[in-house]
Amino acid sequence: MARKPRVHFPNAFYHVIARGNQRQDLFLDRKDYQAYLSYLSQSKVRYQFHLYAYALMRNHVHLLLEVSETPLSRVMQVLQFRYTRYFNRRYGKVGHLFQGRYKAILCDRDAYLLELIRYIHLNPVRSRAVKDLERYRWTSHVNYLGSVRDGLIDEGFVLTQFGRSKGIAQRRYREFVLDGLSLGHQRRFYEVKDQRFLGEDDFIERLESRRVAEGPVRFDIPMEDIVEEVSRQTGVGQDRIYSLSRDRRGSYGRGVVAYLARKLGGYLVKDIGRFFGREPMTISEAIIRVEHRIHEDVELAKRIDLLEKNLTKRRKKKYLISVA
Repeated sequence: MARKPRVHFPNAFYHVIARGNQRQDLFLDRKDYQAYLSYLSQSKVRYQFHLYAYALMRNHVHLLLEVSETPLSRVMQVLQFRYTRYFNRRYGKVGHLFQGRYKAILCDRDAYLLELIRYIHLNPVRSRAVKDLERYRWTSHVNYLGSVRDGLIDEGFVLTQFGRSKGIAQRRYREFVLDGLSLGHQRRFYEVKDQRFLGEDDFIERLESRRVAEGPVRFDIPMEDIVEEVSRQTGVGQDRIYSLSRDRRGSYGRGVVAYLARKLGGYLVKDIGRFFGREPMTISEAIIRVEHRIHEDVELAKRIDLLEKNLTKRRKKKYLISVA
């Protein structure tokens, strides 16, 4: 059966499961766990998502998060790329670390938030990695108990569900989690509808009704405006961006323009190629080079973010559901 496209809209709530390729271990020692959490924290700051729970197991990861404007696919692409690069460099390996496509279940937050937090936090006990959950350092359970304060978890809203006083809320939360020890593996959290959704039919119907109203944003931005803004921010002259020569700086500028035109304006590669008098393959390769550089160059990533903000300011936007 063909996989369904991922669904994205602001405030979408996902249970994400990412496994090691061919069941290989993702974490070999404490430094690996800490590196993953560091990359996760950096991604959270950059993409402004809410993180409610995580569990890092030896060969797989659980995340429970709520995205903002940035689709989950972008968040996971950068997170997994950076950790894979770290892991391969440290251990002298090459190739894929994570198994194909991560599982992303779009959930009804109102119905499943607390249940999923408990289920994710009990992973180490169910897998017999530990007997005492509070002795396992690599879940966000310790954040809810207050023994770790690193700003990674958005526990405030969750704790208010257990009481007004933080101390009382933490005690009730702990009791709630420990009450789940007898439940074991809960298959129902994986029995999704339409390969993507965890929720009742009315929840899915509400999602369907948002197809026209929400989703990734596309803006009405003329190509000339993108060229002008890229030239201003990067210092690459417009004449070099438009030039038909193989000038390296001009190629870089065109690549950034093409990347932004496709992402923000929804331009097709063939249309961008026609605008610059270039073959679509050349434009496609330029976009890929920019995407790779964004992953590796923090300063470029910041510059691209600024370009996006400047280009979309006061622009007319339209929301559509799409592949995330």
